[in-house]
Amino acid sequence: MTYATIMVSLASDQSNKRCLAIASEMVDRFDARAIGIAAEEFSPPLYFTTGEQADKMIEQGRNAIKTRLSELESEFRTAMNRSAKRVEWRSNMEIPLRFVAREARAADIIVIRQGGGGVFTDPFSGVNPGDLVMQAGRPLLIVPEEAGSFDLRSVLVAWKDTLEARRAIVDSLPLLHKAKDVTIAEIVEDGSREAALSRTNDVVTWLKHHNIAASAIVSDEKSHAGVALNRIASSVGAGIIVAGAYGHSRLSEWVLGGVTRHLTSESTRCVLLSR
Repeated sequence: MTYATIMVSLASDQSNKRCLAIASEMVDRFDARAIGIAAEEFSPPLYFTTGEQADKMIEQGRNAIKTRLSELESEFRTAMNRSAKRVEWRSNMEIPLRFVAREARAADIIVIRQGGGGVFTDPFSGVNPGDLVMQAGRPLLIVPEEAGSFDLRSVLVAWKDTLEARRAIVDSLPLLHKAKDVTIAEIVEDGSREAALSRTNDVVTWLKHHNIAASAIVSDEKSHAGVALNRIASSVGAGIIVAGAYGHSRLSEWVLGGVTRHLTSESTRCVLLSR
């Protein structure tokens, strides 16, 4: 099992440098095909006019988008020049989230820059990872600006006995196979510590049958689960956190759980998130 195709989602209004650097390392590590993807939709200003002036404004706006998408393609191809043997570019003039979620069928995993953390994601020019993970049907590797290299010396799996966590650990198997150290961590929120140990030991045994050596940590500290995960990640030297994405639908809008929101917007480590 491997990541045969890695998709890289680029934003047209923010820096993609760190995201592309991590994606390039991943492509090299997995000898993968690389797909770069970006989209932008023309957003008329609030003082939008009509007639010939409006037509001219729309044409200028769309031409500017075409130029930006072309620049992003060049940036992507330059970044992948040394690592990818097979490179493809996809772009379109439409809402980015809609386009990337639809095209995700072509990939095994999507690399995307971190959203939130005080940085507004314009839905007309970029994709918020919290929205994408709910719609793509593929795991995301979320890259913060503070991330260093694609660090597989130690990987932390945030365990919770849910469908989302089970899906995430399966989606992360190619990554875990290449990691030197794997830690399964559960934060005890309700129930007993003994039950949590039993669950994490089951996961360690399951990974063993996939030829992956892992250890387990159970924490019952009462701080916010996201803070506790970061503390454990620091203690084991984890460069990547693997986690399930949790949320619920409120009418037509997805509302992320607190830990998921923290991981998509505030983590200083790369996060593999899956739903």
